[in-house]
Amino acid sequence: MTRWKLIVEYDGGSFFGWQRQVDDPSVQAAIERAIDAMTGEGVTVHGAGRTDAGVHGLGMAAHVDIAKEITPHRLREGINALIRPDPVSILSVEPVPDDFHARFSCVGRRYLYRILNRRAPPAVDRGRVWHISKDMDEAAMAEAAAHLVGTHDFTTFRSAHCQSASPIKTLDTLSVVRGGEEIHIHASARSFLHHQMRSITGCLGLVGIGKWTPHDMLVALEAKDRAMLGLNAPSEGLYFVEASYP
Repeated sequence: MTRWKLIVEYDGGSFFGWQRQVDDPSVQAAIERAIDAMTGEGVTVHGAGRTDAGVHGLGMAAHVDIAKEITPHRLREGINALIRPDPVSILSVEPVPDDFHARFSCVGRRYLYRILNRRAPPAVDRGRVWHISKDMDEAAMAEAAAHLVGTHDFTTFRSAHCQSASPIKTLDTLSVVRGGEEIHIHASARSFLHHQMRSITGCLGLVGIGKWTPHDMLVALEAKDRAMLGLNAPSEGLYFVEASYP
């Protein structure tokens, strides 16, 4: 039995999230079906995170145990051939120790949120960005974001369905950068609450268009009350970028 680490890219618009669903398509199930077809084994693929419906993956880490002897090249090529036409690509595979776990061994996760800030709606990037047509002040957004960096009670930015034992998380970085017509929000932490990134981004969007001030972000954080959330950003602009390990 070999434990394999996979790095996965996917378009989340075709799925109801990473996690396997009873009746709806998921990234996890698509990969499991491809490996089952290749090996005849009923495998379970474990991801570093559980992205929501519509959220994309640029470098999601996962692991799977396979009894069949196979080379890394054949495993990657076989999964990619059998997973078609689902928009999932296995970027790399490598054997890892038996005690490696994609979720529990992970010491850091990075997310990117893309906002398209222009009058015209997206065509090529439809379903891959949050389109905001009003002018946005990225400097004010960055000022608001600075209030959230560090260890805080993020109850305001936590989904009511979040299963985390505690609302207290440490946000290592949260930056706002404009590049032409796009504003990118980068975040990193050991772990995130359910909807935390989308909730933070929604409120940063309100700051950007002038409906909130940077201080309003601090007020919302300190309220520790989901009712104080201004806006939950749509899922299509969010990307799981990378999982890091010791």
